[in-house]
Amino acid sequence: MVGKEEEPCVYQNPDAPVEARVKDLLSRMTLPEKIGQMTQIERRVASPAAIRDFFIGSVLNAGGSAPFEEAKSSDWADMIDGFQRSALASRLGIPLIYGTDAVHGNNNVYGATVFPHNIALGATRDADLVRRIGAATALEVRASGVHWAFAPCVAVLGDPRWGRSYECYGEDPGLVSEMTSLVSGLQGEPPVEHPNGYPFVAGRNNVVACAKHFVGDGGTDKGVNEGNTIASYEDLEKIHIPPYLKCLAQGVSTVMASYSSWNGSNLHSNYFLLTEVLKEKLGFKGFIVSDWEGLDRLSEPWGSNYRNCVKTAVNAGIDMVMVPFKYEQFIQDMTDLVESGEVTMARVNDAVERILRVKFVAGLFEHPLSDRSLLGTVGCKEHRELGREAVRKSLVLLKNEKDYDKPFLPLDRNAKRILVTGTHADDLGYQCGGWTKTWFGLSGRITIGTTLLDAIKVAVGDKTEVIYEKTPSTETLASSEEFSYAIVAVGESPYAETVGDSSELIIPFDGSNILTTVAERIPTLVILISGRPVVLEPTVLEKTEALVAAWLPGTEGQGLADVIFGDCDFQGKLPVSWFKTVEHLPLNARANSYDPLFPLGFGLNSKPV
Repeated sequence: MVGKEEEPCVYQNPDAPVEARVKDLLSRMTLPEKIGQMTQIERRVASPAAIRDFFIGSVLNAGGSAPFEEAKSSDWADMIDGFQRSALASRLGIPLIYGTDAVHGNNNVYGATVFPHNIALGATRDADLVRRIGAATALEVRASGVHWAFAPCVAVLGDPRWGRSYECYGEDPGLVSEMTSLVSGLQGEPPVEHPNGYPFVAGRNNVVACAKHFVGDGGTDKGVNEGNTIASYEDLEKIHIPPYLKCLAQGVSTVMASYSSWNGSNLHSNYFLLTEVLKEKLGFKGFIVSDWEGLDRLSEPWGSNYRNCVKTAVNAGIDMVMVPFKYEQFIQDMTDLVESGEVTMARVNDAVERILRVKFVAGLFEHPLSDRSLLGTVGCKEHRELGREAVRKSLVLLKNEKDYDKPFLPLDRNAKRILVTGTHADDLGYQCGGWTKTWFGLSGRITIGTTLLDAIKVAVGDKTEVIYEKTPSTETLASSEEFSYAIVAVGESPYAETVGDSSELIIPFDGSNILTTVAERIPTLVILISGRPVVLEPTVLEKTEALVAAWLPGTEGQGLADVIFGDCDFQGKLPVSWFKTVEHLPLNARANSYDPLFPLGFGLNSKPV
């Protein structure tokens, strides 16, 4: 008699309820398998043996860490599928979840659509646009084999001296909360009856989202990156927590802890905020991931007494640790801590339950490998048009006349001769900013896209002569009467995180000087490409005809030309207050002393109402 075929495990049954699958799988796991699930490693150390033998739960790539230079989405998918096959070869076949910083499109990948950074999207005030950008990003991320985007950043910006200002949607908690619609774009929209705080992913065309950085990262004293947010709990609830409530209502699956501290207590070790508030009070049922080497930073010097850092962070509520390199030490220390009772098995089980829940919800057990049918979405016309729309809607017109009642914009596209100049007029890397191809960003033709100069050349009439010089020459300035007008694009060079912290906020590359030199001779439109408000010298404001805050618009520069030549009007409104001098910082729009150069919500139109 042939023996009865063994029943498949509950966790392998796609029709079983998620919680039953989680419970069944957890009951079958050994301690090494559980700790493996809590471990996230960087792709450069993700050997087949490491993934298989240590039961690694997650792999990520650092900004700029790619399979090779100009690797396309298909190359990324090949790499990630290779990692996944190693994970599936382990005893229980638990798929890994691969994460990446897709913070304005799938920005690490050559040829992907790079959307404007969050500060620009905040200027649009268009939550549906942001949701559509999330959906487009999800397709391009999934096409590369990635399951998880470390987005959105829902920091409420307190001070533009912060190097991550451009990752914020704005300074108003209500505005930031509205822009969390990116979560529904990335993950799909949950049904009305979906329980608040429970993770949700609609299907194979969606990715796991990550609300970050919990909590108060945008409120640090003087805008210092990874600094200290000095605030009462009531202020946290009023200013910094509201966007998380909106994310949880959309079923956000993961939350990343902040490097910053709250009243001197580092978030990665803060049991009250991570466990009592986020998990218990707010009912978050997904998992909390640490930031890159976030545990190392719990001791001085960084990385010392690592065992204690692991104990403190995991007991505080960190579920998955972005190690990212020294995973053997992390696993050894975690094992030792559990065996000694310093981290309880209940805490480990809670962390692993949460991680498995997200993996089941995301469909990774049914569809662990990449879907090559999505490759056609990468940088497709529809997505680039969406990027162009976002640029159009994000531009904020700050000035549009030199003499009262004589608007300078829109520009005449059939002018005989125009000058285009400035460091940012023909630099795609500068247009995209940080977190593009690399962590800090780059200069030049770093990917596929359209610069401001490219867009102007297409937009002007056949008989219009466009003269471009990166820096205006003496000869050109001497013949200034030959030009109808000048378009001068200046701004910040790319940066990310601490490198972007600035106490001065002046326009680099002698930008103010270039602006005034041109504007003294030729009627001038200034296009400012920056991740935040910068110092606008009185001479710049006096001598230029028009001034546009273009933020960091990404690869679709045509959106700029659409508006300055009048095909569309300006719609953007400042998502942050524009200060007069850095000595006035931080500004508070609710304070009686509020005296900005341009207030929160300011933005002109170029066409008469």
